[in-house]
Amino acid sequence: MTEQLWEYSDTEWPFTYTDHDRQIVRAIVFDEAGYFYFVRVLRNDDFGKATLIETSGGGVEPGEDLHATIRRELKEELGADVDVLLKIGVVSDYYNLIHRHNINHYFLCRVRAFGDKHMTQDEIECFHLSTLRLRCEDAVREYERCSDSRLGRLLRQRELPVLQRAKELLETLS
Repeated sequence: MTEQLWEYSDTEWPFTYTDHDRQIVRAIVFDEAGYFYFVRVLRNDDFGKATLIETSGGGVEPGEDLHATIRRELKEELGADVDVLLKIGVVSDYYNLIHRHNINHYFLCRVRAFGDKHMTQDEIECFHLSTLRLRCEDAVREYERCSDSRLGRLLRQRELPVLQRAKELLETLS
């Protein structure tokens, strides 16, 4: 199974320059009952005030491999222990406002169990992360509903094609 590569530009903020690349892992997380897990994000920062839906994930630490990072991030944000089934692909996108190029490595992960979350202070106090458990079609509607902000439109652009690909992969795996 070949990984996909998606590339997107930031059409929400003007491009001036890019001064760093960020390696990120993200996951399409599902359970045996057919639910998918996302994070709800409440932001009020340089990107503006917004309520968003996003896949769980985060930055790769120096010396950390992608599989270790995705397991760590899912434990922190969702409290989930998972089986990493496969790498879906990579989304290359930009946040012009903060001059960043994101290299998002997406994985398909099945939940084994839920336990305690281990979020950072920023995730708790600045982003107010919480867990969303949704059917795929409800997640699509939520991305559309949250695209009333610039950042919401960037997230929808980045994540809906990956969610659609994950759904297709799950159909072939069953």
